[in-house]
Amino acid sequence: MKAMAITSFGPPEVLKLTEMKQPQAGPGTVRVRVKAAGVLPFDCGVRNGTIGYVRQQRFPMIPGNEFAGVIDQVGEGVDQFAVGMEVLGFSLLHCYAEYVVVDADQIVIKPERMPWEIAGGFSGNGQGAHMALKSVGIEEGDTVLIHAAAGGFGTFACQLAKAWGAAAVIGTASERNHEYLRSIGVIPVAYGAGLVERVRRIAPQGIDAAVDAAGPEALRASAQLVHNKERIRTMVSDETAVELGIPVLSGTRTAARLQELVDLYMESYIRIHIREVFPLHEAPEAHRLVETGHGRGKVILLVGEQR
Repeated sequence: MKAMAITSFGPPEVLKLTEMKQPQAGPGTVRVRVKAAGVLPFDCGVRNGTIGYVRQQRFPMIPGNEFAGVIDQVGEGVDQFAVGMEVLGFSLLHCYAEYVVVDADQIVIKPERMPWEIAGGFSGNGQGAHMALKSVGIEEGDTVLIHAAAGGFGTFACQLAKAWGAAAVIGTASERNHEYLRSIGVIPVAYGAGLVERVRRIAPQGIDAAVDAAGPEALRASAQLVHNKERIRTMVSDETAVELGIPVLSGTRTAARLQELVDLYMESYIRIHIREVFPLHEAPEAHRLVETGHGRGKVILLVGEQR
């Protein structure tokens, strides 16, 4: 099979289109012929070696954390899925490839009217947002602050907070993304100096919960704005969280969590904006785009022919 793999850590150019042995489904697993895979900041960390776990893995290594495709092989003991079923799911690695093998509890059925590019980029940011917002305990009537609100994670988090009953969601973003945030029911606010004062003008009563995907300064701002530090989480700044006495996010991705998100998508609570789509062999360009840290929505790799 073809895959985008690395044989050393480094810049986007280390990702190379590589012929690799096709994996086989074993007991409790399925093999999926991949149609689309999302590109996450985590994948960039895998590629450049800053994700500690992957330093113990062997080369060649295939990045990729989320995918969608068609089951083409079912292992012994799997009775809830069959060959030909369209699915989406998650795997820590291996998704930038024509085939991926995963445990049967890492996939759910893809709705027929969910496009492949959305399905392929659904699991990673979606489950991260679900974990973060569950941890801060979104309640009916809350005012919620989401940092980096226009990105793949932020878009999910904003809409999920509203679906769970938040009365107001305030999202930090660059000016060019403010109209987009308004289109999904979010009150936009600019990054940078004076952020705390700008948020206080919007929400003089204070902020009930906050989730950060922007970095230490955004997290420090949250600590000044949120009534209770137990209701703040960060996706990117654990060291700063410890310094400020903010709980570090923990949790695991599950099929049940993913199914809940798919159901919300089908009920039109969640809309996914696709920023750009690349063919598999252009994964280096996709990584460069994600590493800019700017822009709205998801970056996707398409694998093989789409229908």
